[in-house]
Amino acid sequence: MGSDPIALPGLESIVAGKCGDIELVAVYTQPDRPRGRGKKVVPNEIKTWALERGLPVHQPEKVGKAERLEIEAMQADSILVMAYGHILSQKLIDTPKLGIWNLHTSLLPKYRGASPIQCAVASGDAETGVSLMKLVREMDAGPVLDVERVRIGEEDTALDVEARLAAACAPLLQRGLPRVHAGTAELQEQDVSQVSFVRKLGKEDGELDFRASAGVLARRINGLFPWPSTRACLGEVSIKVGLAVAEDQSFDQPAGTVIGIEPGGLRVACGEGSLLLKKLQRPGGKMLPAADFVRGFELPENAVFESREMTELVSSEHVRG
Repeated sequence: MGSDPIALPGLESIVAGKCGDIELVAVYTQPDRPRGRGKKVVPNEIKTWALERGLPVHQPEKVGKAERLEIEAMQADSILVMAYGHILSQKLIDTPKLGIWNLHTSLLPKYRGASPIQCAVASGDAETGVSLMKLVREMDAGPVLDVERVRIGEEDTALDVEARLAAACAPLLQRGLPRVHAGTAELQEQDVSQVSFVRKLGKEDGELDFRASAGVLARRINGLFPWPSTRACLGEVSIKVGLAVAEDQSFDQPAGTVIGIEPGGLRVACGEGSLLLKKLQRPGGKMLPAADFVRGFELPENAVFESREMTELVSSEHVRG
């Protein structure tokens, strides 16, 4: 059960026989939706992948009694879930004899919720990972069988880290699924004192407050790329930022002041240190290296990006949304 291409390396590992003698009998994914600028209704990557391999594909608007009876009839021993987009009932959780197993892209109990990849990068974590846990009714609260760790580099965006996490699912499943099906899985309960929560992100999370330190800003810019992405505003003009690096060099200028263009990027004064904005996108344009961006977008002399309050991304309590 999945609707995002992040699940594909793990699925490939299963059908290639690298997870033991386990057969994938069906795929459940979200219904076809309008996508892209033209809003054309197209299948997602999971459906396309499954059809190319001759696998049965099911696309219910919600998973209810009919789907549970359907799964019972398949006599599936287990269900694997990753980025599916549906809440599963307790009756369905109890249906497969070996349980439902979830791939979650954080080192649980850290970052339970909808945006663990973005928040790990935005928080400045040196590493994150994928957790293979047994699904329970409470969100991301099940006991953990195993984890696969991945590093986060200084200039990594959420997109970079997501690609590593996708690849990390394969070895994790290769170790874990044979243990699940052999009945030898040893589970570790999550330490509830270490739990943190992250919510679904929106465009409102893209505001930047240049009064913050350069380190905080760079991590947020890189963590929120490509979605929801951050923006630096000059009056009514909103410039999308795709990559930034923090430096210690400070300037006796108001926070947000554009110091100038350098080989490494567009330098901007911050509350502490300064930012090199390395990739920028003007309204209606493409994401470009800073040097190319300024050739097609004339910045006003003594330009100062507005500072706007930034939302909190991580909470010690579950916030719906």
